[in-house]
Amino acid sequence: MEGGDGTQAEPRKSTGELKAPTGGLGPVPASEAPRRWRRIDIRVSELVVFLVAVVGAVALGLGISEYLGDHPYTLAYLIAYGGFRFADVMVREDFEPPPDTALLSGSILRQLPVLLLFAAAPFERTYLYGGEVARWIQALGLLMELLGLWLALGARIQLGFFSSTPESDGPRALVRNGLYGKIRHPIWLGEFLVVFAWAFEFGAPITGALTAIFGIVMGRMRARTEEAGMLAQFGDQYARYMQETECFIPGIW
Repeated sequence: MEGGDGTQAEPRKSTGELKAPTGGLGPVPASEAPRRWRRIDIRVSELVVFLVAVVGAVALGLGISEYLGDHPYTLAYLIAYGGFRFADVMVREDFEPPPDTALLSGSILRQLPVLLLFAAAPFERTYLYGGEVARWIQALGLLMELLGLWLALGARIQLGFFSSTPESDGPRALVRNGLYGKIRHPIWLGEFLVVFAWAFEFGAPITGALTAIFGIVMGRMRARTEEAGMLAQFGDQYARYMQETECFIPGIW
């Protein structure tokens, strides 16, 4: 490039292209909004778990071990419930460890109704009635929990055994014998009995009634969703199965 006096001018160094800033100051794009809300969801879930752990630590400090020693049925319920949750993870075929924290937070949020139930029953007994609940009521709750454990775990084991096929990628068979020969959703019924029994450990009728209402509503929703999927997979075979069995209670519902 020539200068004004005819001499050869030195080429100027390029300063590089000017790039637009990557961090916009405008509104968050619609595609980014779910991610931001998901991060908030994870933080809230972690906070809830932390607060529950704090409450549990305080309860231990206040002598909950002495309380459980004086209430063997409540202690037996908690031991059985812990074993149930562990065994349920071990036997269910649809369980996979969450690949990221987003799915983990979703699992935590799904457990919030159970956490509320575990808090509501002792709260109702302590602040509304006081005193001790009859031992036979606590024993009835423990028997109800054990029945629920048998239904839920037995149905999962049966489902995994009878629905398996030699080909890992082949179609699964429709299970219609055993517990599934009586009702279509024994797992949900068992899980409901397990959590419903907790209200008996503290003689909490209000908590029990609310749990029953919530369980019926959620059970109907879950049954409709699962049965729609089964009808799409098995067609007339599952339609006949629905006509021959009840949803949750043989001969009633």
